[in-house]
Amino acid sequence: MFDIGFSELLVIATVALIVMGPERLPQTVRSISLWIGRFKQMLASARKDFEEEVGMDDIRQQLHNEKIMRDLSQTKQDLQQTLDATALEAASIEETIKSPLDAMPETKPDSTKTAADE
Repeated sequence: MFDIGFSELLVIATVALIVMGPERLPQTVRSISLWIGRFKQMLASARKDFEEEVGMDDIRQQLHNEKIMRDLSQTKQDLQQTLDATALEAASIEETIKSPLDAMPETKPDSTKTAADE
């Protein structure tokens, strides 16, 4: 956020040690840490209040539902394409099987033969 590197932090710590002195520095660091913690807590509280006011949970839920509906629609389209391709393949296979059968002469079973004739 502030683009502060390790060397800058080291310089700040050294200056703070010189200015504050070793006796007051630990207490000052504790106080600064407490203020930073309170500030973070205040920001989190403000964010939570803002999200409740705007209705972010409802918006997130609606976006999630819309995504699910898009996914279901895409899945339906994919499934329909697969079914169409399978139907075409089945028709092709049926034609492939039918054409040799249609070319064969029909033979009628001879029902006049009896078991004694054989």
